[in-house]
Amino acid sequence: MLQTREGETGLTRVRALPGPQPPGEAHSVGASGAPVAKLPAVTLQPPRVALEPRCQQIENTPLLCPFHLQPVSENETSLKNQEMELVRNKERLQFFKWCSKAFKNVNVVPPDVGAVHQVNLEYLSRVVQVSDGFIYPDSVVGTDSHTTMINGLGILGWGVGGIESEAVMLGQPVSLTLPQVVGCKLVGSINPLTTSIDVVLGITKHLRQAGIAGKFVEFFGPGVSQLSAPDRTTIANMCPEYNATVSFFPVDQVTLKHFKKTNFTQEKLELLESYMKAVQLFRSYEDPSEDPQYSEVIEINLSSIVPHVSGPKRSQDRVAVSSMKEDFQSCLNEKLGFKGFHISKQKQDTQVPFLHCGQEYQLAHGSLVIAAVISCTNNCNPSVMLTAGLLAKKAVEAGLVVKPYIRTSLAPGSGMVTHYLNTSGVLPYFSQLGFEVIGYGCATCVGNTAPLPEAVVDAIKQGDLVACGVLSGNRHFEGRLCDCVRANYLASPPLVVAYALAGTVGIDFEKEPLGVTSEGKEVYLRDIWPSREEVQQTEEDTVISSIFKDLRGRMEKGNTLWSNIECPDSVVFPWDHKSTYIRSPSFFSKLSKEVPPPQSIENAHVLLFLGNKVTTDHISPAGSIARVSAAAKYLLSKRLTPREFNSYGARRGNDAVMTRGTFASIKLQNRFIGKPGPKTLHIPSGQTLDVFEAADRYQRDGVPLIILAGQDYGSGNSRDWVAKGPYLLGVRAVIAESFEKLHKNQLVGMGIMPLQFLPGENADTLELSGKERFTITQPDSLSPRQQLTVKTSQGKSFLVTALFDTEMDVIFFQHGGHLRYVARTLL
Repeated sequence: MLQTREGETGLTRVRALPGPQPPGEAHSVGASGAPVAKLPAVTLQPPRVALEPRCQQIENTPLLCPFHLQPVSENETSLKNQEMELVRNKERLQFFKWCSKAFKNVNVVPPDVGAVHQVNLEYLSRVVQVSDGFIYPDSVVGTDSHTTMINGLGILGWGVGGIESEAVMLGQPVSLTLPQVVGCKLVGSINPLTTSIDVVLGITKHLRQAGIAGKFVEFFGPGVSQLSAPDRTTIANMCPEYNATVSFFPVDQVTLKHFKKTNFTQEKLELLESYMKAVQLFRSYEDPSEDPQYSEVIEINLSSIVPHVSGPKRSQDRVAVSSMKEDFQSCLNEKLGFKGFHISKQKQDTQVPFLHCGQEYQLAHGSLVIAAVISCTNNCNPSVMLTAGLLAKKAVEAGLVVKPYIRTSLAPGSGMVTHYLNTSGVLPYFSQLGFEVIGYGCATCVGNTAPLPEAVVDAIKQGDLVACGVLSGNRHFEGRLCDCVRANYLASPPLVVAYALAGTVGIDFEKEPLGVTSEGKEVYLRDIWPSREEVQQTEEDTVISSIFKDLRGRMEKGNTLWSNIECPDSVVFPWDHKSTYIRSPSFFSKLSKEVPPPQSIENAHVLLFLGNKVTTDHISPAGSIARVSAAAKYLLSKRLTPREFNSYGARRGNDAVMTRGTFASIKLQNRFIGKPGPKTLHIPSGQTLDVFEAADRYQRDGVPLIILAGQDYGSGNSRDWVAKGPYLLGVRAVIAESFEKLHKNQLVGMGIMPLQFLPGENADTLELSGKERFTITQPDSLSPRQQLTVKTSQGKSFLVTALFDTEMDVIFFQHGGHLRYVARTLL
């Protein structure tokens, strides 16, 4: 077996462990910093895999509980929530429980315990593994988009799609090209008013601009010592946002101090420290002599980081809070685009009055209608949530209120967050401002926001207003939170509370008050912002070992709901053909025992003609199921009512639903159609159809399909259905200017060919209309990065690069993907 670890040289350390060895030589990197010789790729045997079975959640639905709901107390409401969870997700829970019994070495974290990233960080993490007399570094491959948080604790881990993880669980190795390791040197002191989220977004901005796609990042320098372990995990969590594979923090004294609060015994801590020092993986950030040699060094001065928000449409568009008012005004003026809304000067002062609960209010451009405090990305970092809670406390004590029409919510990333918010005494103040705990699954980030009041929606439409949402999550594409909310900003939890109090993003916190008390006193943000010392003291008083012991108790004890679930007692799962939740997918239909010979793609039609920045949100089903969608038509045919639709996340075990939800985003920009929507052109008939309906017709006619796209195809967070869905739609290849690496790997994993236009070429320069038929010749012997010829029915011919990075990629593709390769191997 081979394990990787960031070592003292900053290069990847390869340590040989017992188990099957890949072909070729494996050279270890020594303390001298000698380069790795003749090792183009490293094959890792299956590490620990973290899976997260969870359903999506709808905000403010009294009886609907997400998969991770953890009530503060066993009151009547929480018990009803658990009962409703069992009713809605009984089939899924039965399947999970059957898996835990039917397979060896498969453990399922039951409901009512915690979010996967919290469990992974505080319960499953070891840093050092001990097995069969060998000691070696811990590692993790996870399907959750927050898997990379584990790198903040000195554990090497990265996120993969469900396709790759399924192959890993069945014994297949993970293969990757040996990456460059970029050193990120942190210097300077953190401003007292700067939160951990500000530091995260500041570092994200710098690294995104540095162009480190596909590389490993290792942090070093004296500034690292100022970051707590929770700070580091929050920073590591965001590495997909700047396209790094891993953002790694080696173990130091801060890491050890953190583990003393968790379930580490003194004996484990001594073993961890001794081993890490013996293999030179322990770091003293204050000692420059321990700084490794890196392929490249990027320096970031922490003192230069000031509070920012991110938006209004993309996470990379950061705005200093001090400039927010002016920046939003410029967004109104700018042409329609990533930053602009193109509102005419005459309409920028529009104000629309409306009635809510018998009282008149007014909405204008910049008015806040959604404010969501979300801690899924900060769930291991109490400081920002405590800052928000203390800010809420001081706001209530000062007599401030949040306007009642603003859709406020509090979605803790785990029960631990609720625990320390309650223990510190700030949770009631959140509630008084309208930030009630709504649950622990994905909510506002994926568009599962309870409907806005009709009067608010009508006012927005009447004035064609650019209404705003502010949330502390990590996803906020345009229209994602709510169809009628065009401007969405990511902000730290305390700033979410601050903007909710102000009721608008068009405010200068330095010069304008948040509000006026009933006595007529103006209250400014500086009046109620808690000091860094106050936050740290509260953190020390509340985030103690008992919290982590509570998690351990929940893990070991389980709960009544999970214990009472009955599941089939069989070796093979008995599929219920009437189920609308769990179906036997068709990935293995017509599976031959022998590998099929290479087949060229003959006379394919283009299913979708897409532009730049097509994200996984555009491709993969997420959030609620629209009543007019192809998935809704299917569920209605099964005699379900719209109330029973649930969400795509809850029904992701049903390929019929998920395939119909693929490319069903209302924001999909298909050049065949010319306006946003989940529609495409069925070229032979000239009809405009739902994407699924067009693909289904093509498949019935035996016509292969391809997709044409622009730059950064497949960017965003990972979901396995971004590849499974297109595969089931009949897509054989995607031709794009560039791909997000993880998504490219997912396409290969499903047997879909990722093809890249040559530099300087794209569909426009080649004068492709997308209505041609395409033939892609596949040679008998395919090699990584080989150029292939594409011919059109109009007589044009051009070259593309097949984006297979390794020989294993080629093998997976020739088998028809990871799953078919594994199936044939097992056979």
